Amino acid sequence: MIRSLSFACLFLSATALAAESPSPGLADARILPGWILSDGSRMGAIEFRLQPGWKTYWRNPGDSGLPPTFDWSGSANLADLTLHWPAPEAIPSGDGVALGYHDRLVLPFTARPADPVQPVDLAVSVDFGLCKDICVPAHVTLTASPPADAADPAILSAMETVPGPATEQPACTVAAIEDGMRVTATLPRPLTLAAVELADSDVWTSGTQMRVTPDMTTLVTDFVPPEAAPFDLSHDRLVFTVIDDAGAVEMRGCAG
Repeated sequence: MIRSLSFACLFLSATALAAESPSPGLADARILPGWILSDGSRMGAIEFRLQPGWKTYWRNPGDSGLPPTFDWSGSANLADLTLHWPAPEAIPSGDGVALGYHDRLVLPFTARPADPVQPVDLAVSVDFGLCKDICVPAHVTLTASPPADAADPAILSAMETVPGPATEQPACTVAAIEDGMRVTATLPRPLTLAAVELADSDVWTSGTQMRVTPDMTTLVTDFVPPEAAPFDLSHDRLVFTVIDDAGAVEMRGCAG
């Protein structure tokens, strides 16, 4: 059986241009221009302000939801750019849970210039989803003002919510299923939210199912490639984002 994304709500066609005609649910979108770091890179952020009751999605929302995509090709002197995703929240979606944000998302990034002695001019097109009683796809095209002389407190605050790296690794097993691979991982404590991803891959990833007891959490995630068949899934490529009462961390790899 070939799996596909099953949307818990109907997506309606919509387009939004920043500061012009916003999509339903989007109050405003802009690039926070940020500042220049000591190595010449530029720290900035994309900011989405949502209307009351509306939500948008994390990079991997789960079984339902529309993951955002970013096109930075309109930028000048940009060698590469790294997004720093704040820890997501649980979003009720039909009978399940998606991952995302409500009210406001400040998504920090680090932009590295191709020529360190020249400025980076930033422009991005973003396609993303917005949900309330209905869900709509939205599009914004944004350009950044010149960077400021000092750090932006809003960006610094958002960076504090980005999951930090953890040396801990969950125990896991990887098994073939009809149309891909299933990862079952355990951590010796209760979690409030978790997601499992496959680094640098276009493989479809299911929402992570959690079974929580007072002293253990079991995570189950399916990975289905375009050919809908079992494949070689290396433990080292697995990325675990886990959230508990102590905060959010990101783990790389797992112990078989």
